[in-house]
This record gives sequence, structure tokens and C-alpha cells, in this order.
Amino acid sequence: MDDFIAARSQMALSLGFHIIFSCIGMVMPFFMALSHYYWLKTSKPVYKNITKAWSKGVAIFFATGAVSGTVLSFELGLLWPTFMKHAGPIFGMPFSLEGTAFFIEAIALGFFLYGWNRFNPWFHWFTGVIVGISGLASGILVVAANAWMNSPAGFDYVNGQYINIDPVKAMFNDAWFTQALHMSIAAFVATGFAVAGVHAFLILKGKNKEFHQKAFKIAAVFASIAALVQPLSGDMSAKDIAIRQPAKLAAMESHFHTQKRADLILGGIPDTENKKVSYAIHLPGFLSFLAHGDFNAEVTGLDKIPADEHPPVAITHYAFQIMVGLGMFMMIVGVFYLISLWKKRKWQHSRWLLNLFIIATPMGFIAVEAGWTVTEVGRQPWIIHKIMRTADAVTPMPGIVYSFYLFTAVYISLAIMVTFLLIRQIKMVDQIYDLPEAEATKKS
Repeated sequence: MDDFIAARSQMALSLGFHIIFSCIGMVMPFFMALSHYYWLKTSKPVYKNITKAWSKGVAIFFATGAVSGTVLSFELGLLWPTFMKHAGPIFGMPFSLEGTAFFIEAIALGFFLYGWNRFNPWFHWFTGVIVGISGLASGILVVAANAWMNSPAGFDYVNGQYINIDPVKAMFNDAWFTQALHMSIAAFVATGFAVAGVHAFLILKGKNKEFHQKAFKIAAVFASIAALVQPLSGDMSAKDIAIRQPAKLAAMESHFHTQKRADLILGGIPDTENKKVSYAIHLPGFLSFLAHGDFNAEVTGLDKIPADEHPPVAITHYAFQIMVGLGMFMMIVGVFYLISLWKKRKWQHSRWLLNLFIIATPMGFIAVEAGWTVTEVGRQPWIIHKIMRTADAVTPMPGIVYSFYLFTAVYISLAIMVTFLLIRQIKMVDQIYDLPEAEATKKS
């Protein structure tokens, strides 16, 4: 493994871990706040217990997210010094604001965790809402910085120099809204199905059913609605990418030849040497419609893009197909669940529906990882689209491969610790929160 591949692999590994912690940190506080709201409105102990159990999970992921996020901030400077030298002054604003949001989130989380029976009940609830809002804001701000890499703005590039810098225009670049919207909804889908799947599994085990049924319903409603909305944000993203990054869209769809009434490809194996896709399902005209809103519109293929600017087609295509396929499955599960709330109430606790949620437990996060692969790999060979190549931004320092091995060990250890803590927390739910309220409160 050479140093360039090692640097990219280390960054990919770090982002792959951090994005899971970030999604949960963005979404779980809203689940927690809704359960807390139900407790304040109904005084039912089960909602207080759910809130307390979830708040401990939020604390675990906040701590691990802080660690992995700090590592990422150092890696940007250590692995990509040329990139940060030029890009830092331009897109530093969202990172600075993200730091502010992080500190607000930390303070609000401290108030929430230690505020039981100390604050006014509604003020205490409000601190939990602030945790969610600041966490969501942090995610959006980081995505805005990434969007700038896909759609650089807020500066003029003249003779290799970055001049007339405008950080506000850089932050609110052409890609920030569609990327932030798509990522935020994806976080709700992924976290919602993961949480609902865990509680569905525990419902089928038959322990503490009321607790898990109430918790499952909150997570499943969020997940189902988000899964149904997500294709709309995906359509917005596709239309945006078709204009700004035609090479990425072409790689996503393995669209080798520029043509009108272009086919939408489902599945298939890309053959980059012969410029074709084998074993795919073709939907005539649908790629033109999805990209430009017109079944007869022309869609740019890889044949109109210089060969040295082609993204890795196979990786981008497979990642895109995985994201879409899993998204469609979760959307179908969401439709079933919403039907169960509306008309088929007997379905709500049926074994088959709960099993569908259990199957979907990891799917949201796999789809998120696949989506980020499309975003990052599909932008190659550019680290700043059409401005700076990734190969020109990497550190000249030798021995990065050893750093990759070290950080791999660190992240594997972190994953093991988080898994242990979560399993321990799930076991504590059945040991504590099925007790009478007074005793459960004392033990928790």
C-alpha cells in the first residue's frame, strides 16, 4: 500500500466510523425529547424510563463522536496539508460554527443528564431539545463544508491563487442545501430503523413489552416518514449533480455514452473496457427524466469527459445501487408500518412486521456509508472539484501506511468499546426499567 492510498484509506476509515456516531448524535436527542414530552403530558412512567434509557445512549455516542471528530480534524491537516493551506481560509467558517454548536450541545447535554428533579420540568425538556437542534446544526455545517468541495464557491481562482475570498458564499454554495437535506433525512432513516429494529427484537423476546413497544413506535414513526421523504431529496440531489458534476452522475449510472432519452440502469455489472453494463435492467428515458425532468433530455456520458477525470466507475455504481436498493426496501417497510397505524392496527405488533424492522436494523447505516462512498469516490480525481486534484493535496510525509494501521486499531477498539457499552445498556433496560417507578428511578 503506497502513501497516497494509505492516506485516502485512513480518511475513509475515519469518516466511515464518525458518520455513524454523527447520525445517531443528530437524531437520538429528538427521539429522547419526544419521549420526554409524552412523560410530561401523560405522567406515564414508561415514557420517563424510555427517556432516561435513551439519554444514556446519547451520552455514549456523544463521547465517541467527539473523539472520532477530533481525530478527523487533525487528519485534515496532517494528511492533506496542501488542501488545508488553500481551502482552510475559504471554508473555515462552517467548521468554526460547528465548533460553537458542539459546545452548546455539550452544555445542554450536561444540563439534561444531571437536571432530573433539579430544573423546572419544561426547562429540563427544553435542554434536551437544544441537544437535538445543536447536534443537527453540527451535522449540517460539516456537510456544508463537504458540499463546498463538490461545488467550490466564495473565491476567484486566478493563476493558481485563491483571491477575493467570501466565506459566506463558500458556506452557502450551490450544493449545500441538497446535500444537507439528503444527509439529515438519511440520518433519521438510519437511526430510526436501527433503534426500531433493536426494540422490535426485544419485543419478540417478550421482555418488558410495554417499554419496548412504546420506544419502538417512536423510532418506527420517525424512520417510516423519513424513508418516504428521502426519495424526494434524492431526486433533488440527482438533478443538482447532473448539472454540476456530470462525471459523478455518469459513474453512478455507468452511463458511458452521451445520449438523449437515456436509460435508467438498475443493477448490472459495469464493463469499463468495453463501455457497457451487463445484466442490468434498463428503464428507457428515466435517467433523462430524473436528471433533467424531461424524458427526451440529453444526459452527458463518460465519453464527453476526459479519461483522466473519470471517477472509479465500478465502485461508484455499486455504492449507488446499494444505497438505492436498501432505501427502497426501508421505504416499503415504512409504508407497511404507516398502513398499520392508519388502518391495519393488527399489523403493529405482528411478528412479520417486527421481523422486517429487525432485518432493516443495519440497512440505514449501510446505505449512509454507500451514499458517502458515492459522494467522495464519485468526485475523484478531485479533492476540490475542477480546482485541485486529490493526488496534489496529499502530504509528502513518508510512512503514512503505519499511521493507517495505527488508526485502524484505534477505531476497531473504539467500536468494540461502544458495542460493549450499548449491549450493557440494553441489558440494563430489562433489569431496571421493568421495575416499579420508584425503584427504577432510584437504580437509574
